[in-house]
Amino acid sequence: MKLHELRPAKGATHKTKRIGRGDGSGHGGTSTKGTKGGQSRAGYKRKMAHEGGQMPIQRRLPKRGFKNISRIEYKVFNLGQFDQLAEKYGIQDFSMENLYANGLISRTDKVKVLGNGELKGKFSFKVNAVSEKAKAAIEAAGGTVEVIK
Repeated sequence: MKLHELRPAKGATHKTKRIGRGDGSGHGGTSTKGTKGGQSRAGYKRKMAHEGGQMPIQRRLPKRGFKNISRIEYKVFNLGQFDQLAEKYGIQDFSMENLYANGLISRTDKVKVLGNGELKGKFSFKVNAVSEKAKAAIEAAGGTVEVIK
């Protein structure tokens, strides 16, 4: 074997595909892009959710429901939870600051107290909203309620 007889193994090298260099290259004419249409042209970009002319899924499916932009989302606590929370965290004053400091709400949450369950202790509340039943139960137990905006 001589130096000028050295060759790569069969199948190790590939001929580079030279597109658009005439018919003799095998990739001339339409440059392997088929004929006509947007995909054969420069600058073509496929649109999102385009299904090739089929009616897109967001148009096939009906619109459902309603999103009320005026809705106020509350983080809800029931009266039955407050005895456990007072015991666990040692809180008697349930204000927004105390609830946030103990990781029960996030900074932007609004809190509403509902009247499900029984309240055994005497607690004070400073919250965004309270139901009538809950307010009556808190005051009957000797606690105070202040609604903040």
